[in-house]
Amino acid sequence: MLLSRHLRRFDRLRIVSSPSVRLLSAKPVSDEKLRCQVEESSYDQRTVCEAITCYSNDWQKALEFFNWVEKESGFEHTTETFNRMIDVLGKYFEFDASWSLVNRMKENPGSIPNHVTFRIIFKRYVTAHLVQEAIDTYDRLDDFNLRDETSFCNLVDALCEHKHVVEAEELCFGKSVVGVSSNTTKIHNLILRGWSKLGWWGKCKEYWEKMDKEGVVKDLFSYSIYMDIMCKSGKPWKAVNLYKEMKRKRIKLDVVAYNTVIRAIGASEGVDFGVRVFKEMKERGCEPNVATHNTVIKLLCEEGRVKDAYGMLNEMPKRGCQPDSITYMCFFARMEKPREILSLFGRMIRSGVRPRMDTYVMLMRKFERWGFLQPVLHVWKTMKESGDTPDSAAYNAMIDALIQKGMLEMAKEYEDEMVERGLSPRRRPELVDTSLEETLVCR
Repeated sequence: MLLSRHLRRFDRLRIVSSPSVRLLSAKPVSDEKLRCQVEESSYDQRTVCEAITCYSNDWQKALEFFNWVEKESGFEHTTETFNRMIDVLGKYFEFDASWSLVNRMKENPGSIPNHVTFRIIFKRYVTAHLVQEAIDTYDRLDDFNLRDETSFCNLVDALCEHKHVVEAEELCFGKSVVGVSSNTTKIHNLILRGWSKLGWWGKCKEYWEKMDKEGVVKDLFSYSIYMDIMCKSGKPWKAVNLYKEMKRKRIKLDVVAYNTVIRAIGASEGVDFGVRVFKEMKERGCEPNVATHNTVIKLLCEEGRVKDAYGMLNEMPKRGCQPDSITYMCFFARMEKPREILSLFGRMIRSGVRPRMDTYVMLMRKFERWGFLQPVLHVWKTMKESGDTPDSAAYNAMIDALIQKGMLEMAKEYEDEMVERGLSPRRRPELVDTSLEETLVCR
């Protein structure tokens, strides 16, 4: 019973990280005390964007807050807050609502649609496999004075990013595109990366060679993409050879290229060689970023050198490079002791690093596999207190942990909540049987 009360209490929490925002349930300002808080609050663009992000897994509440903050607090939405809301709506295929917001944006000079607006719409259409709708959107951009090379590249990028590279090639080379040149290094790079996304390594090699045959000038990004392909296809030594070729051609590497090289050398020759390149990039004036440190930390953790990885974690802030959720996930992936994981998770939260949803899910799944329910509840509670709305994966992890402990009634409550939010739970015989038994008893 105590555990059940705790679970219900955890699920009522609606606290967000920013103190100036109070995300609202069904009726945002029905409470007089909350109304007074609202009147005293100062909403800015950053705060509103954070609030919308908190409900990125619940588009109805996100849209409710979006409309409420404008109506009740007098906040004037900007292009960025509109874009954030359109992204959330597109995630749930609410395209009519997205276009409604686009039309609202045109009414205010401070929120005119920009390239980012339509890059988001391209991405969401293509994610939903509505390729023609994405292309039609590009054709409509004359109305916004945005039908240009940038928008075309954004469209091709969305197609390639979400595994519609065949359609991207057809769009670029199968027919003429008025006013836009498709035969550029940038377009070829996007398509090369598209084949990489599909994991068609033979096609990647074929396309790389085709670029040479057609006289396409390969730049830093071309090499960076192909080095990444070599790493992912299990041939890191070929990525190292490409790195040496770049040095011979005197192509100046940027931080992205160095990150790929460190990963490739670390995988093929060991982490110590990766650390050498890490030092080399600093000597050449290329400052390592968070991804660079994460790459080295991951290599160290994979070789069991967790102490050295902790040393780098401690050094990152001193170098002006704050760890992110991926930094900590490199550790979590290799840790096998619940107490150590919870200790590091606590440090992560205290340092102000906000976990991603897949961070929560990773930890909940780990604890569930080990048969520990209390840590699962702790992670769930932290997620709620951070203002993050659980997605399907998080709900399923919680439900599985409860079923494992025989708490079928509570598991069913979470499953029902998923359905109410429009999420699809997995079919679980235990919960089907429970529901059927309750129905028969009622009859």
